[in-house]
Amino acid sequence: MLSAVTATRYVTPLREGGSLPGLMEADDLGTYVVKWRAAGQGVRVLVAEVICGELARALDLPVPTLVTVDVAPELAVGEPDHEVQELLQRSAGRNLGLDYLPGALDFEAGADGVAPELAGRVLWFDALVGNVDRSWRNPNMLFWHGRLQLIDHGAALTFHHSWPGADAAVSRPYDATAHALIECEPDVAAADAALGARVTRPLLTEVLATVPDEWLEGATEEEPPEAVRARYVDQVLARLDAREAWLPGLLAAAATGGAGRRRAPRGANRPSWLGPPPPEGVTQR
Repeated sequence: MLSAVTATRYVTPLREGGSLPGLMEADDLGTYVVKWRAAGQGVRVLVAEVICGELARALDLPVPTLVTVDVAPELAVGEPDHEVQELLQRSAGRNLGLDYLPGALDFEAGADGVAPELAGRVLWFDALVGNVDRSWRNPNMLFWHGRLQLIDHGAALTFHHSWPGADAAVSRPYDATAHALIECEPDVAAADAALGARVTRPLLTEVLATVPDEWLEGATEEEPPEAVRARYVDQVLARLDAREAWLPGLLAAAATGGAGRRRAPRGANRPSWLGPPPPEGVTQR
């Protein structure tokens, strides 16, 4: 299970997108970026964050620590923004927290230092889970103490927004042409050889066990939470087994080296909660 903490102080809203995640302090003395169960994107976003984050971690990809954060509605009292206050009150209970990385650098600050091996593994992983939100426009990656960190996987696993159409997602090609790492000479073939055999039913079952029961929408007496978890496991394994449908396109895209790819100016994709980017030539220690 994910570690469980209790929020002790609401620090500030993070106005990145429409879900208004919040920066919160917790009783373990940690600080977390908290994503709300009552946000407009729905609780399935939290499920995708947990499944992808913990699967990536199991595959030795760098992901900040995830925890569940118990939030009391009283913590919203001091927030002057009515919309944020209401969101906190409706999200009372268990939410998802991502370890806050103080001093992290935005992706463009260190993009040229990503090795082909790591780039290939991230690209392969994103194709497996159908992550459509790792483009040069919105990389959802940071550098912390010189190490790449993968964040924000809520847009992956799109099949769970419409289970009747999930079969169509199994062999769907993955468009990597705008992926933020496509020009890093990603070694996708090596990634497939290294990671493909590690994604197993026992591993996925272990990953799904970290998702809280109440976040599994659709669970009923006829289909309890364990049955819903099994559906996710079957879906990801089916996607893995269908690599002949999407891996060749991934290899072809990687081979082009991202010719003509546009890059955002340094700092343009930097989350506001990181503060202003450091001056050119200044690196993090």
